[in-house]
Amino acid sequence: MNNSEKILRLARGLLERLSELENLISEGKDDPGLIREYKRIRAAEPKLRRFLRVSEEIAEADGLLESETDEEMKQYLRSERESLVEEWGGLRSEIMRFLVPRSREDDGDAIVEIRAGTGGDEAALFAGDLFRMYSRFAEKEGLRITVAESHPTSLGGFKEIIFMAEGEGAYGLLKYESGVHRVQRIPRTESAGRIHTSSASVVVLPEEPEEIRIEIAPEDLEIDTMRAGGPGGQHQNMTDSAVRIIHKPTGITVVCRDERSQHKNKERAMRILRARLAERERERRERETGTIRRSAIGTGDRSEKIRTYNFPQNRLTDHRIGLTLYQLERIMDGELRPVVDALLEAEAERALEKVT
Repeated sequence: MNNSEKILRLARGLLERLSELENLISEGKDDPGLIREYKRIRAAEPKLRRFLRVSEEIAEADGLLESETDEEMKQYLRSERESLVEEWGGLRSEIMRFLVPRSREDDGDAIVEIRAGTGGDEAALFAGDLFRMYSRFAEKEGLRITVAESHPTSLGGFKEIIFMAEGEGAYGLLKYESGVHRVQRIPRTESAGRIHTSSASVVVLPEEPEEIRIEIAPEDLEIDTMRAGGPGGQHQNMTDSAVRIIHKPTGITVVCRDERSQHKNKERAMRILRARLAERERERRERETGTIRRSAIGTGDRSEKIRTYNFPQNRLTDHRIGLTLYQLERIMDGELRPVVDALLEAEAERALEKVT
């Protein structure tokens, strides 16, 4: 069975599942998981039905072309078939992305940490560019960005910035961004016009993955408050709004200072701490069992070089799937969707290969 036949079978199966879910819900089943699954398939129903119909129309066109003898009519049928095949390809891509297995954490919020790597001031500027790219992308996708902690530089970059991406599907959109991002361009401080290579690392964490629940004993925490400092005006500097939380058993330290409210800073610090502890626990389990969470999209290791941004050539290359796009300016302005969709489709192709 080839991949096209598999997708057709899966599309029919999803529509059958939709009918099952409708019956269960009408019978009074109000399980949140069932309702979430129903809403997801229901949103895709028009495309699933259109995909099946277009597939039938292509088959009908093939049959007519085989039996037709009039050359003018054959030319018309070929033109119609080409239009159908083009539509079929677009629908296939959308359905492929829909087929990527999702967990509850994919639908939830994400915690994103960006740190400047090799390259000094230029690396910090690139870290700032990545933050702006994600911020603009989030805005286009209806997500909300909230900075929890930042260490800006005098040139406008960041040595480190940690932020929350909040909204439905935030983690699912950003989860493939973890890794080392490399930039090639002429730095502002380069008088000779030479191209330099710098890097920044990105870590994307879900808010406490569904398979891991972290219990934190109050006595394991050391919580300090301090003056926020930095930009923010007189009010911020006069209040002890910044919060530092140290998890004594692991030594993990989280500082949040970007909100004026001490309560909000503490809440965000705890969210980040829980996410980091959950990631640490996941890694421990994988070491013990010898299994590593892998996908078609690289290893998921935060030290893996995943992408190169070449400004002189206006080129972005994602090394994990061999994707190259010559629209870097648009991508840096938040048009990240083509990259995200390509990564999701690559993951779907891998998932489809496992279907028998």
